[in-house]
Amino acid sequence: MTHSIPLIGIPADVKDVKGMPFHCVGEKYINAVAHGSQGFPFIIPALAEGEQLQAVDSAVDLREVLSKLDGLFLPGSVANVDPARYGAELETPDLPRDLQRDETTLQLIHLAIEMDIPILAVCRGFQELNVAFGGTLHQQVQEVEGYFDHREDSTLDTAGQYQMAHDMHLTPGGLLAKLAGAEVTQVNSIHGQGIDRLADGLFVEARAPDGLIEAFRLDDESRFVLGVQWHPEWQFAQTPFYAAIFKAFGDAIRQRM
Repeated sequence: MTHSIPLIGIPADVKDVKGMPFHCVGEKYINAVAHGSQGFPFIIPALAEGEQLQAVDSAVDLREVLSKLDGLFLPGSVANVDPARYGAELETPDLPRDLQRDETTLQLIHLAIEMDIPILAVCRGFQELNVAFGGTLHQQVQEVEGYFDHREDSTLDTAGQYQMAHDMHLTPGGLLAKLAGAEVTQVNSIHGQGIDRLADGLFVEARAPDGLIEAFRLDDESRFVLGVQWHPEWQFAQTPFYAAIFKAFGDAIRQRM
């Protein structure tokens, strides 16, 4: 079967809504994928064993799903990657987690890499990508000496929380520097976790002023596998650099098609 519009998979979070689990994806991500990358968003439920969902042979199912898709977008989330996934103990018991999403996305990443499917990952997705390749995370960046607090100001409204928060230094000659047309730009900052040890096979594309890794790509320029810590989906059409990221993702998908 062939199609002209790229089908781009977006894995869902599992959220509690009035005591019932719902599989959800934020509209801002769907909008950016649909209009920024010019693809049709295909929501992938977190088909892993959960409170009300029995275990499934998701490795086989997900391979079949991915065979029908042209790209994979990993969105952000309030939930964090379970520290057990990178061999660490939970530092704080109230860390929001989503074990079903972990089980689903980590399999999706490995399969997408194997199948040469372009990947764009944002925030939690960026962290998942690093973990899938064997890297580790800081669970509370603000508690790590040398780093500043990268979390949003919760006293502000949504627009205020997503406003530009700090400079970002782009690696000269890197993909993002080419897309931005500069080596320094500004980004929003809405995260508590961050990269501790970058996995082998990943190339640093950008850092915050405190040195925290803000973006990386697969160390193989012939393939599009890009992760960013900030939220370029937020009002992407009004920010040329953000729009360029989603366009580049869409272009890579169409080239593969």
